[in-house]
Parts: sequence; C-alpha cells; structure tokens
Amino acid sequence: MATVKELKAAARPKAGKGAARAERREGRVPGVIYGDKKPPLAIALDKNELRQRISAGRFLTTLYDINIDGQTHRVIPRDFQLDPIKDQPIHVDFMRLGEGALVRVAIPVHVVGAENSPGVKRGGAVNIVTHTIDVRCPPDAIPEAIEVDVSGLEISYSRHLNDVALPKGVKILTRLDTTLVTIVPPSGYAEEARAAADAAAAARASSA
Repeated sequence: MATVKELKAAARPKAGKGAARAERREGRVPGVIYGDKKPPLAIALDKNELRQRISAGRFLTTLYDINIDGQTHRVIPRDFQLDPIKDQPIHVDFMRLGEGALVRVAIPVHVVGAENSPGVKRGGAVNIVTHTIDVRCPPDAIPEAIEVDVSGLEISYSRHLNDVALPKGVKILTRLDTTLVTIVPPSGYAEEARAAADAAAAARASSA
C-alpha cells in the first residue's frame, strides 16, 4: 500500500517564468499544488531534496504531506520536468487529494518465483513484456507493485493480467488479456526442439 512521506516546501510569492527562474537561481525548484476544487498554490522546493526523492524511485506513486504556512496538503506528484542537459529537476506538479479522491497511477510489474520456474531451470530467461499497469484507486490503496509469480512456468509460456490478484479497491484500466511476463527460450532452443522432433519421427518411421 501507499506510504505517506513528508516533503518540505515554501509558498512562492510570485508566479510566472521570471519568478520561476529566480527560484532556480537560488537552488530551489518551482512547483504547483492543484486540485480538490481549490485555487492552485505556487510553491518552491529544495532542489537537492527533490532530486533525491525522484532518484529513489516510485516518486509518481508516493503520497506526500507538504506543510506550508501551518497547513498540511496531502498530495501526489503528477509530473516533473528535468533539465535536458544537467538532468536536474526544474519543475514539479502535485495534485491535492481531498476526501474520497481516486487517482490514476502506473504500477510497476515485479516478478517473483523465477528461481522455481522449470523454464528458467532449463535455460530460459524471464522477459517482462509489460513493465507498468495503469490502475485507478484510492490514494491510500496504491500498490507498491503488481507481483507476477512465474514459479511453475515453462519455456514459451506466459502470465497475463487476468492471472494476477489485485488488492480490493484497485480498478484495472488495462486489457485483462495483456501479457505481463514470458519465459523466453535460450539460444538454439528452437533448432534443438526441431532436431529432437525429426529424430523422433524418423525413429517411428523406421519401426513401422
């Protein structure tokens, strides 16, 4: 389930491109909090802290409490922009979460049980076909990942979205027949399989 973390920010007295550039010169990242039928709130965040949060992963599926002037805003990041050259954050958007809110998020696919897959034991490899699944759910019900168990999976067999059990309250927005994971054969597997089939056919023919 979703984890709520604290994030420091301050209100920006001015909006606009000029004010945003001024914040960046001071080592801060301009941002905005919007939603829940309330006016947007221009904010500024410490660049280093924001970069660490983004680099840690799952930034766009993590809930944050941002305290500004004594008022706490429960938010979820919706988007962020990076400088194309320096790879540093230059802007971030947060959506304010009111009571009864539902959010659309992309949840990563996580494979478990590969060590028990007979296909992997025979030299096959796990191929994640779909890396994220779009879902809609309450903010406090956001799964950290969608676990796909491949134990028992043979070479050339797959797991699909309809094979996976999801937590209560999580609605899938992707086709249920979407392929998530496949066990792909090792190099030369097809040739060996054909050779074995040809040998078996020849043996049957000679004994007939």
